[in-house]
Amino acid sequence: MPSNNNSGYSYKSSGTNSQGNHYCARDYGSSAANSNSYHYSNTDGSYYYSNPNGSTYHQSSSGYSTYTPPSGGSGSGSSSSGGGKK
Repeated sequence: MPSNNNSGYSYKSSGTNSQGNHYCARDYGSSAANSNSYHYSNTDGSYYYSNPNGSTYHQSSSGYSTYTPPSGGSGSGSSSSGGGKK
């Protein structure tokens, strides 16, 4: 599988949309639970990750985060990071 680095993935696409939000999509191959992973970084300081193991992570601009484990079942929820934007 072609790869730009040694981390086991290749870049599919990346860029910035009309709102100024950055995105990056990666292909981890058929061995990954979620082979088409991506992340968004938004201008308001929030971001979202869809990870190769099937989990997701969202950090809001107000400092709250939500993690969903690979199974999509228990363990998800919101918690405060105790901060906000750095």
